[in-house]
Amino acid sequence: MIFAAGLGTRLGKITENIPKALVDINGKTALQLAVEKCSSYGFNDIIINVHHFADMVEEEVSRLNKKGFTVSVSDERDKLLENAGGLYKARGFFDKRPFLLYNVDIISDFDLSALYRFHLEKKGLATLAVRKRPGKRFYLINNDGLIRGWRNISTGRQILSVNTEEELTEIAFSSMHIAEPEMFEYMYEGIYSFTDLYLKLAEKHNIYTLRRDEGYWYDVGTPENLEDVSRFLNSGS
Repeated sequence: MIFAAGLGTRLGKITENIPKALVDINGKTALQLAVEKCSSYGFNDIIINVHHFADMVEEEVSRLNKKGFTVSVSDERDKLLENAGGLYKARGFFDKRPFLLYNVDIISDFDLSALYRFHLEKKGLATLAVRKRPGKRFYLINNDGLIRGWRNISTGRQILSVNTEEELTEIAFSSMHIAEPEMFEYMYEGIYSFTDLYLKLAEKHNIYTLRRDEGYWYDVGTPENLEDVSRFLNSGS
């Protein structure tokens, strides 16, 4: 599932007339780049959620399907459900196999196959791609890469899923993760985030992380980041 329903408010004037999923990155939409990325690793039966400028996004989905991709739509026009709530609404799309979750505004060379293999090896409920990078909100993980909590360093707020004496490391989520369909048994209808979900699940289940600091990773959620990633991709680095 590619999450493409966000309002894109951090992009300012850019998203006054188009949704974030349709911002142009060197001649392709963010959605097309995300679909190409997921499909290239074998995740080629895709569903996206739509809300902001939903009709425009559906037109892009139609165009991508005509190009040979397989993309379905989960309609959130009436209510934006955040990412976990949006996943639960689309739960009927998935079968009994683990599945990929991916944010439309992420541009990265991260190896999604490695993430999938690692998830199968660890046999947890979910596995999150993480990276050491600047930010304000971090998961707290132990030496085995298991999520144990979360911290906002700008506000000082901290949540621990498990009371532990272990040494914990701050690590940033890369907005790419693999989940088991069993996870739906612990979810519910409503508006909530993956942070809320994973912190709750980590109390009794293994939620793993796979850390990769090498390569590139961009969040095109701001005009500055959008300009940076366009310049980087144009450079052929």
